[in-house]
Amino acid sequence: MTRKTKTCVLVKGLVQGVWFRAFTKEKADELGLKGWVRNVQGDQVEAVFEGDKEKIEAMIALLKKGPPLARVESVDIKEEDYRGEFESFELR
Repeated sequence: MTRKTKTCVLVKGLVQGVWFRAFTKEKADELGLKGWVRNVQGDQVEAVFEGDKEKIEAMIALLKKGPPLARVESVDIKEEDYRGEFESFELR
C-alpha cells in the first residue's frame, strides 16, 4: 500500500530565471503530484507536494539536480500530514 503525504520544499541557489518552476511543474505533472511552486525572496523556490511518498521522494531527487541552467545549493524538506487539499499542480 502506498502512503500519501504532504511535503514542503525550499530550494536555494541559482534557481530563479532558469526555468526551475516550469521544470518543477512538468515533473510534478509527470509524477501525478498535486500542490504548487513559486519563487520567494533570496533566490529561492518554494514548493508543496501532495501524493504518494515514493513519488515525492523521486520529485525531491529531481529538484536536487534541477534543470540544466540551475545550480542547486540546498534543498530543505519538511514532511506534513496529508490533507488532500489540492486538485492539481500550479505555478504561483
